[in-house]
Amino acid sequence: MQKKKSLGQHFLKSEKAIRSILEAANLSKNDIVLEIGPGEGVLTEKLLEKAGKVIAIEKDDRLIEFLSEKFDKYIKSNSLEIVHKDALEFESSSQGLKTQSYKIVANLPYYITGHFIRKFLETECLPSSMTLLLQKEVASRIVASNQKESILSISVKAYGKPKYIETVKAGSFVPAPKVDSAILHIGEISKNFFTEFSEKRFFETVKKGFSQKRKKLIGNLDLDASILIQCGIEEKVRAEDLSVEEWRCLLLQIGNSC
Repeated sequence: MQKKKSLGQHFLKSEKAIRSILEAANLSKNDIVLEIGPGEGVLTEKLLEKAGKVIAIEKDDRLIEFLSEKFDKYIKSNSLEIVHKDALEFESSSQGLKTQSYKIVANLPYYITGHFIRKFLETECLPSSMTLLLQKEVASRIVASNQKESILSISVKAYGKPKYIETVKAGSFVPAPKVDSAILHIGEISKNFFTEFSEKRFFETVKKGFSQKRKKLIGNLDLDASILIQCGIEEKVRAEDLSVEEWRCLLLQIGNSC
């Protein structure tokens, strides 16, 4: 089937990568999987073997027909549901899913990665985990183990624990993209981080902190040095130098100083 460049379609063909995705997702017959971008159903077939039910979200109308024919028996047995929709417009609650009652497995078009992750972390109907195939550079930036943090990496770490699973070479896809991909797993997803302040206040502060990347954090947030001292943060730091726990401390200290 001809791939649509406008949809960023790159279909996974590597059996090794598929095994790694399944292992990272840690599925059982008690699990409901929300699969984003099933493509020609190579991964879908394996998900159906592991999970109790798969809800596959596909935007390409040509693939809806193809998948419906390929998995007819699974659809009839109610172990597979195919939804014709843009993933960014899909609401988990519309399928009767409840918070932490489902897991996401997705081969994401590169151009929607950031929007997709934010959407499903900020929703009221949270998944319990996400296992994502995305651009290698983005996965590395989210984990940021020995690198500078970003708004995206801090956002992800406020909701869950990201883990870089493995690199997936460009040749593992048809057609091959121009860059390598990676499998990223985000586990233990919850909103527990926000028990002492709101998500809105947290992200407003983080975005303000990153607003002028060359400026020091104390200047971007117009902070009194004593607040940084309370959190054990040096005055010369920039937003990219702070861990998610240091952001938590800042929010609490800023609240206490009001």
